Amino acid sequence: MGAMDEEIKLLLDETEEASSRTVAGIAYTKGRFRGHDVVICRCGIGKVNAAAAAQILISEFGAQALIFTGVAGALDPELEVGDIVVSSESLQHDMDVSPLGYAPGIIPDQSESCFKADSALIALAEAACESEQVRYRIGRVLSGDRFVADKEEGRRLREAFDGACTEMEGAAVAQVCWMNEIPHVVIRSMSDKANGEAPESFAEFTILASVRSHAVVAGMLDRWNASEPAS
Repeated sequence: MGAMDEEIKLLLDETEEASSRTVAGIAYTKGRFRGHDVVICRCGIGKVNAAAAAQILISEFGAQALIFTGVAGALDPELEVGDIVVSSESLQHDMDVSPLGYAPGIIPDQSESCFKADSALIALAEAACESEQVRYRIGRVLSGDRFVADKEEGRRLREAFDGACTEMEGAAVAQVCWMNEIPHVVIRSMSDKANGEAPESFAEFTILASVRSHAVVAGMLDRWNASEPAS
């Protein structure tokens, strides 16, 4: 899964025996990638698009694991453009029911609000990053329906939620996977540093970041074995 064309283009280019089907306005491409049966989709930007596409992948296409790939804004000051964040867990930073006594980020009446990625998928991503000699860290991915391009907001998110990066889809996918008991991981390459330079740097570095995240996802599938990821 990816939100933008750039984030899935290289995956689609390598997919063999491809056929497409559109469900709820989203095109899903089935085929073979690095010897594996896959379904690839561009869900569109934002949490609702991501959640809808994730559920369709599970319910309509029988997906047994979901990998969300693409770009993000770095919150960890040690991360540079092109570095990879592999999700340890994902949380919605714009979920705020604090007037009713809930801490920011907490989803009322639900046992989980911070959704852990699958340990086996994390290990595959680590191995792929090391093989590609890409700088990476495992950390918390923050998601919200706004593009963070302000240094002070980025600092606030980092302090409030201990996030490594911020984007607009991952936690929604993670929640859907949790609800369906499906393993997942979010792979994000840093296209900017979630500061005042974001609009300019995002356009400049999205292609570089997408190439990096593609290399990691492809490397994960190269290492995938017959056993299912352990949740």
